[in-house]
Amino acid sequence: MATGQPSSVSIILPAFNEEKSIAGVLKGLDEWRARAEIIVVDDASTDCTAKIAEQAGARVIRHRVNRGYGGALKTGIRAASGDVIVMMDADSEHSASQIASLLDVLGDNDMVVGARGRGSHAPKLRRPGKWILSQVANYLAQTEIPDLNSGLRAFRKEVVKRFLHILPNGFSFTTTITLALYKAGYSIVYVPIITTARVGSPSTVNPIRDGLNTIMLIIRIIALFDPLRVFIPTSAVLFFTGIIYWIADNLTRNHLNIPTGALMMILASIMIFMFGILADQVSAIRREKYE
Repeated sequence: MATGQPSSVSIILPAFNEEKSIAGVLKGLDEWRARAEIIVVDDASTDCTAKIAEQAGARVIRHRVNRGYGGALKTGIRAASGDVIVMMDADSEHSASQIASLLDVLGDNDMVVGARGRGSHAPKLRRPGKWILSQVANYLAQTEIPDLNSGLRAFRKEVVKRFLHILPNGFSFTTTITLALYKAGYSIVYVPIITTARVGSPSTVNPIRDGLNTIMLIIRIIALFDPLRVFIPTSAVLFFTGIIYWIADNLTRNHLNIPTGALMMILASIMIFMFGILADQVSAIRREKYE
């Protein structure tokens, strides 16, 4: 695709109980109505989100049951008519004025992400989990990722549809699609943006629940995208620790018997290595399956 803004664009806003913000967000998108399809995916809201979005002239798709942030995005992506998808939040954290900067640099790239800079609103309770997740993602992607889970991004529909079968229905959608494209060799670029505090009900972050979810997400990402980068180092550490333990025990006790502890570590290292090979093959098959 040539550089410059594409002509076939769909803007998707996943929304759950955003009646206080949705009208303002759609008002900000007025300049895009003649150039883009605007889709609001109402994720089984219990308020007037869908009604307000319809009155504002957006195309509204309703879920009968709540499927989550990622589930709403997948519905929007499947229903979109545009070749390029722009996704943004419906809680007014993102400004419609930032969309043009994403599309301007899409060019021959596959995804453009709005990277939140200094001055952007970010709940303090989420920062530790996000930092840990970012370090794991950087290690797996073997590159520095400026913003792993930004909700404002533009991408080619045909590319992302290839990965819909592995994308989760929850908030980890953005994290997973970022790593999926990196590991598959697609081009991702970042442009700086500033986000503001959400309008409406406050964030429902629970440190214990969300901390456990972060741990599970890390395990899932490792298993899905590059298990060998974790299994092999772990196996190597156990193997050489067992060998050193064996040698040290023989030198101190002056015998050639292998101690039980050393044997257990060596056997564990072999088992972990084999599990890593198996996990790598399973993850490769799953990633290569197209929708």
